[in-house]
Amino acid sequence: MLTGAVVHTLDPAQPTAEAIAIAGNRIVCVGPVEECAGRRTGSTQVLDLAGKTVVPGLRDSHAHLAGIGLRELELDLTGTPSLDDLVERVAAEADKADPDEWIVGRGWIESGWSQPEFPTRDDLDRAAPENPVWLKRIDGHAGVANSRALDLADVNGATPVPPGGDVLKDDRGRPTGMLIDRAQSLVQKHIPEITRERIREAIVAGARRSLERGWTQISDAGTSTENLEILRELYAEGAVGLRVYSAMSQSDSEALLESGPVFEPLLTVRSIKLYLDGALGSRGAALIEPYSDADTAGLLMHEPDDLRPLLKRALAAGVQIQTHAIGDRANRMMLDLYAQAFAEAPDVEEPRWRIEHAQIIHPDDLPRFIELGVIPSMQASHAVSDALFVESRLGPDRLAGAYAWRTLVDLGAKIAGGSDAPVEAGDPFDEIHAAVTRGLTREEALKSLTVWGAYSAFEEDELGTIEVGKKADLTVLSDDLFEVGEEEIPDIEAVMTIVDGRVVYSR
Repeated sequence: MLTGAVVHTLDPAQPTAEAIAIAGNRIVCVGPVEECAGRRTGSTQVLDLAGKTVVPGLRDSHAHLAGIGLRELELDLTGTPSLDDLVERVAAEADKADPDEWIVGRGWIESGWSQPEFPTRDDLDRAAPENPVWLKRIDGHAGVANSRALDLADVNGATPVPPGGDVLKDDRGRPTGMLIDRAQSLVQKHIPEITRERIREAIVAGARRSLERGWTQISDAGTSTENLEILRELYAEGAVGLRVYSAMSQSDSEALLESGPVFEPLLTVRSIKLYLDGALGSRGAALIEPYSDADTAGLLMHEPDDLRPLLKRALAAGVQIQTHAIGDRANRMMLDLYAQAFAEAPDVEEPRWRIEHAQIIHPDDLPRFIELGVIPSMQASHAVSDALFVESRLGPDRLAGAYAWRTLVDLGAKIAGGSDAPVEAGDPFDEIHAAVTRGLTREEALKSLTVWGAYSAFEEDELGTIEVGKKADLTVLSDDLFEVGEEEIPDIEAVMTIVDGRVVYSR
């Protein structure tokens, strides 16, 4: 039983309460203290929350569980303030590394540097001439390699570029070290494989960090068969207490298409993650018109005919599709493909297919999300991260369809909010602050991380609000989201996280 709290239920019939009683993994009372006290028995554990705030369990509708953990375990370049600082961090790693040992990191972004230009092989050669180096940009859609890594991968000016990728070159035709989207595989396939034990460590670390931030559930956007098996092992060992909604990567989707959705106590496997384009920052997002600051319109990972058979099979199997689409050309193409698939299977009720990110949408296409019942799965912090370069990439005329949270909600969309961690920090209160300062109300921002996210996973009858009969996933906050000043929202912290009726984190 939870008492002494300010409870925001998101249940329109009872928006606030004083106490919550839980039996097993279900909520059995929401209301005044006196009412819930009547449920007490001799074995009831009573937690006095001393004025803290309780909200429905926060859910990150787009994150990468193993990636969050690997960020904790590897060279983290998030927040690197300058190219010189990046070089210094790599040099420090090289000093500790064995000869020829790979140095792998992630998280840099050049937009805020005094010279906002991509790093090059020459920059990294200064830091680690003897070690192969591979550093992924924060969005994961580009990376930079040093000369040692490029030589090991045999990447030169004559290397064929994989479809859906790009190898940036200097004026002499020499690779700069920057590889975009699918071209990253040219180097990445030469990096020693992460061991199974390392993946276990990463999943445990990622789950622990998520719970500490107040997330009760994440939608794991594109997992592998091996990672899913490891997650099941960790659940059986009691090493992970986080609820997970898994989307299989396209290359690992065959078993799900054969079996249909899989439901387990803390794990649902019901979705397939597709990639259609790249990221805006690295100019891989597919645009209808060319970029304003480069002679390219971005990259498409697939042609329409590549995807139609898979979409048809997914509808027949009751499997959800969630597609990474950032640019307006990619969003339009995916809406077209979804519309065609739905028209060919009119008896399928509410597929609830999603578009992940949905960052740049042509204004003509915004109403189509609602008309087709397609869920925009968006991450508000991307609008903050991209603010430094979005106008230079798009020009002022295309900003009307960029990060169109307010318009989509006004049209009737239920936005599934998330963080895209480890691309972003992965803090729910950063996401809420970004959404609120960019047009949503606090209630709408909270809904995007609770009941709208639950809807996007077909779970709104079980999760997303605090109501009798629902599963007991709850997040206890240090401060009342609806009372603090707007500038104080990022300072809110999770002080307790409850998943399936169990306290899995307490500060």
